[in-house]
Amino acid sequence: MNHLIALNEQEWATASWPLGTHPSADGVTFAVHAPAASRIQLEIYPEALGADATDSFLMAKGVDGIWRAKVQGLQLGALVGFRAWGDNWPYVEGWEPGSDLGFVADLDEDGNRFNPNKVLFDPYAREVTHNVYTDLLHEYGVNDGVFGTGGEIVDGVPRRQIDTGRYAPKGIVIAEDTYVSPKPQIPGEKSVIYEVQVEQLTGHPSASRLTELLADEPGFADVVDIPEEYRGTYKGVGMMAPYLKAIGMTTIELLPIHETNASETGRPGASNAWGYMTLTFFAPNRQYSSDKSWGGPTREFKEMVSAFHDAGLQVYLDVVYNHTAEGGNWNGDVNTTGFTSLGGFATAEYYQMTTDKILVDGATGTSNQLNFSSEAAQRLVLDSVKYWTQDMQVDGFRFDLATVLGRKPDEAHPEDWAKQKRFFTDHPLLVAIADFAAEEGIEVIAEAWDLWGYEVGNFPRGWGEWNGRYRDAIRRYAKGDGNTIDFLDMMNGDYHHFHDSGGAQKTINFIDAHDGFNMVDLVSYQEKNNDQPFPFGPSDGGSDNNLSWDSGGSQALRRQRVRNFWTMLFFSRGVPMIVAGDEFGRTQNGNNNPWALDSVAMRNNYAMIPTNSPHLVPVADGLDAVYHDNLGTFETPANVNGLFRFATFLANLRQRHEALQQKSWGDLIPDNRDVSYLFHTPTREGFPEEGHRAVAIYINSPGDNFWVMVNMTEAPIDFVVPPAQDGLVWRRLVDTANWAEPACNFWREGEGMIVADGVTVEPWSIVVWHELPAPDGSRKIPVWKD
Repeated sequence: MNHLIALNEQEWATASWPLGTHPSADGVTFAVHAPAASRIQLEIYPEALGADATDSFLMAKGVDGIWRAKVQGLQLGALVGFRAWGDNWPYVEGWEPGSDLGFVADLDEDGNRFNPNKVLFDPYAREVTHNVYTDLLHEYGVNDGVFGTGGEIVDGVPRRQIDTGRYAPKGIVIAEDTYVSPKPQIPGEKSVIYEVQVEQLTGHPSASRLTELLADEPGFADVVDIPEEYRGTYKGVGMMAPYLKAIGMTTIELLPIHETNASETGRPGASNAWGYMTLTFFAPNRQYSSDKSWGGPTREFKEMVSAFHDAGLQVYLDVVYNHTAEGGNWNGDVNTTGFTSLGGFATAEYYQMTTDKILVDGATGTSNQLNFSSEAAQRLVLDSVKYWTQDMQVDGFRFDLATVLGRKPDEAHPEDWAKQKRFFTDHPLLVAIADFAAEEGIEVIAEAWDLWGYEVGNFPRGWGEWNGRYRDAIRRYAKGDGNTIDFLDMMNGDYHHFHDSGGAQKTINFIDAHDGFNMVDLVSYQEKNNDQPFPFGPSDGGSDNNLSWDSGGSQALRRQRVRNFWTMLFFSRGVPMIVAGDEFGRTQNGNNNPWALDSVAMRNNYAMIPTNSPHLVPVADGLDAVYHDNLGTFETPANVNGLFRFATFLANLRQRHEALQQKSWGDLIPDNRDVSYLFHTPTREGFPEEGHRAVAIYINSPGDNFWVMVNMTEAPIDFVVPPAQDGLVWRRLVDTANWAEPACNFWREGEGMIVADGVTVEPWSIVVWHELPAPDGSRKIPVWKD
């Protein structure tokens, strides 16, 4: 039988077990942070939905503001919720769920919203039963409106009085000890990141035919078919490790996998395909698990991580700590919120508010913003990162709108949140995350901007950063803008912004990301095309400043320009990141913000690989929609996607050559072991200047050398190349021009034609030469290792 272990008052005051729910041999401990609460009641539920609590216990408050309890007799899988009282709603004898007894106001003077009718789940819960947008609520005749507070009359009673015990998400008591394979510990500079959402990677029916579709692709013998029951799940993602390894990736970066608010059926208004509305920072999203038993998602996630580690690959998580799915004030009413966890325990500790106690919707644009001036909020993030690193064994994190984590109140205007826009490079949370990453050997990457500012290159040492400057400079140069100096700076790893950050591997270089045009659409559309019918739309938002060009409508030029992007990315100093499907030419028909589209059209269609007309394949059986034929037909055999062959060659080429995996800039390594990027005009007379749309980049290393010739003009350009060194020859390696499509635009090292003196580079194309030993083998390229 369940019973509370009562500690004496002194023991409660000094109790120190950690926040969260923790099973042990002598019971289950519970601890929640609610310093302004006057009473916290823990409740045990027999079912996730539709049932009242069977047991309840009062918790005791420690001097640290944490409420604790220990319960014996609970089994694993027990479901737990909490009710909280405070100054705005003190406990009065005789209160029962649905009562307004004791009610004073919807919030206290500090903005805390205590309401005992609204059952809360533990913010540290390792799993939760369901999310607020679950379709299951409709089976009980309600919707997510039941979670609101305030005085609006609903079914004859004020909304604040609706008891949510039967509807609220519950925390689940789990003790998951599945073994996870050791981390591969890949140095940052050797990483190649593949950004993808769980369902996007394996949710398309074609994922069940991978062995057939990739049968003719060299190097893909280890791929497996994804069974239908595992498509769109952690299990299915783990089975894709051989595919990602074969295309040349080292790291999968998953769009948010924390539990989020989303309908299971993707119903309008409750769809959230990308998962950027985090409901809890510790629980894996149950919808992505094929095993939906209590503890199943945690176990399956760990097994997925092991599958990648066993293949020598890493797993990064895209994490959203800047805001939560709890939302802000409903219809601007200060009295009405819909808290189910953090905000119900300690609004003032966890969320930013104005002097009028309205939740701040500033830097995030998502109705609420966490308060990282609060030690409680800082601790929440650090504890979450620690859990996913040490227990779930992930290898790194990408922090969404990471600048929010570094914002503190402006001391000159502490009362005015309109002026709270300062970013602090020495913010204790940013420093603590970097320190933790160094201790654990993981990577932490910032999206270094938000609606209040752009801070690329300004994060503390140890942080990597999505380099938006790189994205913009490459896009502009590739469409002929002639922004030559910025382009060359980015090709060289953006030294000016990253030389103090710990190395060139801290610039995460990307042409495109999930939130914008993918690579094919970047060369196919002048403007976003979001207002189109399902399954390619409609969707809202999306940038209007895409720096895109439709290539004049030429399919052949589009194919050529996509190859240019791949070449620029993989010959740049820094860490390349690609978006899922870019390797074979996935298109979203011009939609640049499909965040809410739970649609098969947004998923990787691997049927695009064994064909030279990738956009002519069906979107899915039985679906009338078609892909826009943006790329046309490659001049390759009918079963060969020339872009796929080209992209996988470049990604694997980088794995084979240390000259393309550097963390230090030229002339910064002793003993002449540096790799230098040297810039030339096509004739080698003088040096590139702003406005030059044709340049040469000499990648000079102690190993092997590359001469990269870039022509972003409308006319052929003659490039002069110096003689090869003694005992070496120049060989053709890459030519992105359409004439080379029958060869898939590359020649493997040592197989390309021996070339000398120079070459004519076709309009809008790139040629790369590689310096190698002469055929007689008279000289060997030195091999050097760090």
